[in-house]
Amino acid sequence: MKLIAGVDEVGRGSLIGPVYAAAVILNKTINKKLLKDSKKLSKNKREFLAKYIKKNSIWATGKASIKEIEKMNILHASLLAMKRAIKKLKRKPKLVLIDGNKLPEIKNYKLKSIIKGDQKIASISAASIIAKVTRDKIITNLGKNFKDYNWDKNSGYGTRDHLKTIKKLGITKHHRKTFSPINKKI
Repeated sequence: MKLIAGVDEVGRGSLIGPVYAAAVILNKTINKKLLKDSKKLSKNKREFLAKYIKKNSIWATGKASIKEIEKMNILHASLLAMKRAIKKLKRKPKLVLIDGNKLPEIKNYKLKSIIKGDQKIASISAASIIAKVTRDKIITNLGKNFKDYNWDKNSGYGTRDHLKTIKKLGITKHHRKTFSPINKKI
């Protein structure tokens, strides 16, 4: 059987925290009809499916820190997180399908980018779900010390409420200093 991994990232547009990626090789017995782009699923459905995917696949996550994001930019940090997830898989896939139009630099792997892959390819949808659930848990935990920012609800994205709180209370150590409008506040 040809091992195919799907890869996706989450958190590129957030104003806080690391960017996460997941790589998933689905078992042939998994019900692919359940898998959808994580953005089209409720939080409860994503969390249920993340557990289901983890039980029925080979998977790994990778991340790039705020420092890495600010040093190399969000695109390159996202590609780095993808590379880390791919390299952490317990089995090497014959083909890696990546959501989007950019590929990480990774030697000795066959990579293919697929625009809107999280909507078309089950293993990329699964990666989307794993990455989103993983990052959301991290951001929710960070938010316990910064309750006014409502990161448990907005995941650090630039919602009206989050921007209003930044204006009122300022930025935290978790904010990406190079991101607009954060970079205008410092």
